[in-house]
Amino acid sequence: MNNTVIEIKNVTKKFYKTTVLSNINLSVKKGELIGIVGQNGSGKSVLYKLICGLMLPTEGQIRVNNKNIGNGSFAEDIGIMLDNTGFLENETGFHNLKYIASIQNIIDCTQIKEYMELVGLNSEEKKPVKKYSLGMKQRLRFAMAIMEDPGLLLLDEPFNAIDKEMNKAMKAILMDYKKMGKTILITSHNQEDIDILCSRVIKLEAGGLYEIMAGITL
Repeated sequence: MNNTVIEIKNVTKKFYKTTVLSNINLSVKKGELIGIVGQNGSGKSVLYKLICGLMLPTEGQIRVNNKNIGNGSFAEDIGIMLDNTGFLENETGFHNLKYIASIQNIIDCTQIKEYMELVGLNSEEKKPVKKYSLGMKQRLRFAMAIMEDPGLLLLDEPFNAIDKEMNKAMKAILMDYKKMGKTILITSHNQEDIDILCSRVIKLEAGGLYEIMAGITL
């Protein structure tokens, strides 16, 4: 059985004359928890958007769960947490998640409330998202990524603006997911987060992709 979840072959991404990713290759197996590191502007968020199908590569091929991605074909069974995820600012956190859940209609309101509680948010809170703190918005993004129980998670800076207690809780959730066989990619500016969680670390630099650590058993 093929247990490759993500297969990136000879992918280049250019914006006008600027090359962000240059002929990169990456294979990710089911159940791996991989750290993606690199300076701002190195292409981490672009890589995630290419994997999802939100952007098209200039050259090369991306497959997710044995499906070609691009040209209107999006990755399935995937949860995404991007640093700039937008919300319906005048709606509550619950109604934001309810709206997202209505697209696939695979979870109900009870489950949405359970995931909000899991990340420390009150589902009965009437405050609109525009009045949320940065940490509350980050918790909401995390709930949005995990609430439909996807097999693949792409998490862009998930621990930004998160307090120590919630940081610990999120790490425990991710380790449980890894034990369940879920595949997880994480970007973080905090090396400690990467060291604690990840069995492989991939560095993006000058358009290239390099593996800088492997083989750690968690």
